[in-house]
Amino acid sequence: MNWTLPAPTSYAGGRGGVLWRVFGVGTRRLKSASVSTTSTQPASRTRRNAAQFVRFALVGASGVVVNLIALIVAKRLGPHPEVALFALRPTEFHVRWYHLYSTIAFVVANLWNFQLNRTWTFRSSKHRSWWREYWPFLAVGMLGQAIGLVLLTLLMHHGSPISLPTHTLDDTSGFRTRLYWAQLIVIAVVTPLSFVLNKVWTFAAVRTHHLEAVPQHPAAERELEQLGVEESDPA
Repeated sequence: MNWTLPAPTSYAGGRGGVLWRVFGVGTRRLKSASVSTTSTQPASRTRRNAAQFVRFALVGASGVVVNLIALIVAKRLGPHPEVALFALRPTEFHVRWYHLYSTIAFVVANLWNFQLNRTWTFRSSKHRSWWREYWPFLAVGMLGQAIGLVLLTLLMHHGSPISLPTHTLDDTSGFRTRLYWAQLIVIAVVTPLSFVLNKVWTFAAVRTHHLEAVPQHPAAERELEQLGVEESDPA
């Protein structure tokens, strides 16, 4: 059904004609928006999700570089990574310096990734304030970091079944440093989980503000103002 109504003869070519044409364009856009949103196919949604994940992965790749740089700087400024900070009694495990180095690197990379994901991956900067999005992003990151620290411990602890080999990674150079490789493995494992949680929670504002059915039209606003009609007046 075509909702566009013809302009009245007395207004043709005048102010009313402009307003009526704007109204017709708006109704067509409203109709098109309602049809497109209700007829979205799973395939297009899958492509959109895949594109977002690719952007998220690219941001994550840059975050890996930032993470490793922060880790290297922290490691060089502090004690040996495997020196114990304090014991986790009554267990035999200790919090070691590499746990602290990894956490420092996480905080730096988390801020970097958040800003890029907010402005590029999910494009939500216009829909919600910085802090209202950052605290859930930080919460998701802290959850991933907690999981990552457990995995990091298993990769670094000499008695672990998945401990990285010391005969190959003997810390004689940066490329053969166990901590760096363990951190890379942790990032690879945690990234998919972070993507899912950030999409469904942190940047959920994108979905609720994704489509404006009838955008404001400057000509229509001028005509309504000149005619003395309020936007809330009934038609």
